[in-house]
Amino acid sequence: MKKLLIITVVFLLVVSAFLAGCGSKQASESSKPAESGQQAPDSSKSDSNQSSGESSDDVIRVGVYEPMTGASAAGGQMTVEGINLANEMFPEVLGKKIKLFLVDNKTDKTEAANAVARLIQQNKVSVIIGSYGSSLSMAGGQVAKDAKVPVVGCSPTNPLVTLNNDYYFRVCFIDPFQGKVMAKYAFNTLKAKKAAIIMDVSNDYSVGLSNFFKQAFVELTGDKNAIVAEAKYKTGDQEFTAQLTSIKDLNPDVIFAPGNYGESALLIKQARDLGIKAPFLGGDTYEAPEFIQIGGKAVEGVAFSTHYTAEAPVTEVSKQFLDAYKQKYGKDPTAFAALGFDAYLVARDAIERAGSAEPQAIRDALAKTQDFKGATGIITLDQNGDANKSAVIKQVKDGKFVYVETIQPDK
Repeated sequence: MKKLLIITVVFLLVVSAFLAGCGSKQASESSKPAESGQQAPDSSKSDSNQSSGESSDDVIRVGVYEPMTGASAAGGQMTVEGINLANEMFPEVLGKKIKLFLVDNKTDKTEAANAVARLIQQNKVSVIIGSYGSSLSMAGGQVAKDAKVPVVGCSPTNPLVTLNNDYYFRVCFIDPFQGKVMAKYAFNTLKAKKAAIIMDVSNDYSVGLSNFFKQAFVELTGDKNAIVAEAKYKTGDQEFTAQLTSIKDLNPDVIFAPGNYGESALLIKQARDLGIKAPFLGGDTYEAPEFIQIGGKAVEGVAFSTHYTAEAPVTEVSKQFLDAYKQKYGKDPTAFAALGFDAYLVARDAIERAGSAEPQAIRDALAKTQDFKGATGIITLDQNGDANKSAVIKQVKDGKFVYVETIQPDK
């Protein structure tokens, strides 16, 4: 009996050890961090980006929150292409590997805030890059500010993104400048005297840029009634006949309609179907292949402001980026890819100058960024964390985005 008892105890110990080993292996496999180039993890899985045996001393952790799905997915995906390319070209800093943790903010403000919280609390990142979409950046920015973790924005152009937030910086120009650029184009190039505005009232970017265009256009014309109409819609709308019909009767010289590339392309297509011939102008969100795919011939001639063009490289880094991007992706880069590339490099430069992976040290170094040579130009961050940079105007011609001119901030 005693011998049988000993055998039973030994058997149970062996089984327990085996089960413990299996559990350990499963935990390790479910905790791997997102590698550069990996698709955005499902933010509903709380442990999908935990460390896979690498301590915080082994790598420098950099978070990325971009819209990989939802209405702004194309913009987020283009941005991440640039970030991944920069990570491949410059994979280390302070003698350590830079590991990217990518979370999909799903083009949703609540998801954006959750994404930033996840990157900070679970992934323990030192600095964050993102996001395409000013509304998403503002939602995530408050979380980062509260946690005192710095963020480098790629393309959020609304001034409110960095307002009263000492932890948010960006490598793009802002909407007061962008609105003025397009107002000048309408007035000086198109000789427009009357303009209509169509804005997405659920989109902070669209509302802000529309207001800055309005202010600049009224000032240029000297006519307080230069804006003949301001029509409104919401993200996700597919039918714009009512807004367009009211505008058609007013016969404006130009229509300014900044918004998501999808709704904007549909809006312009329906305008042409209604016989509206006025030129359409927009902002940097138009620069997505989907804009042309959806709009087709209807978007021919549409002009918009953006951040970068392969036709007019401004630094040696511009050429380096262009060549590397073409080799990796087999196509010309968009402005959003270039901005993602620059945001990564600016963050890496700050880590290097700080000599530390501590978020506060990186934040302080970011605030001192001056004359940094990026793919999109020379980047100096002002007291608000904003980049003072030139803008590019492009136009849809023969189904392609064609460079028109570069506008400097002081013009």
